[in-house]
Amino acid sequence: MSKVNEADLDWTTLERGETKLRRKQLGEAADGERLGASLYELPPGKRSWPYHYHTGNEEALYVLDGAGSLRLGGETVALEAGDYVALPADESGAHRVVNDSDEPLRYLAVSTMNDPDVTVYPDTGKVGVFAGSPPGGRDERTVHGYYERDADVDYWRGEEDET
Repeated sequence: MSKVNEADLDWTTLERGETKLRRKQLGEAADGERLGASLYELPPGKRSWPYHYHTGNEEALYVLDGAGSLRLGGETVALEAGDYVALPADESGAHRVVNDSDEPLRYLAVSTMNDPDVTVYPDTGKVGVFAGSPPGGRDERTVHGYYERDADVDYWRGEEDET
């Protein structure tokens, strides 16, 4: 167990299309094992990770400063400082944070760190598979990839029939 102060951690930045965010991985820095926590900051007009949900990990958001909106389970709800949102590990927890204000939006995201996990991206028809280390985990993964959800193959494909 370790104590960390967010002021002592460097931001990591992700920018791709409409997604732009800064992140400090507090849980990892404090050697958390079963609970992850990240501080996020979204600039005005930007969005967080693409719309998704986890099948193996519950998440929650707590808005620290600013305002924006949350696409949640197919609906859009307003976010403001003090709001807390639970995101179940199923389709009802599908989410994406949007900063549609003129000021930065800062929030804390907390997650269980269960392994394995599958993330589902309803808008793009993809799934992400994580084994060996959960999303946000620091250990090496034995399986990690993104796949077309409908790219199903027969269970027996490639196996020789021994009957």
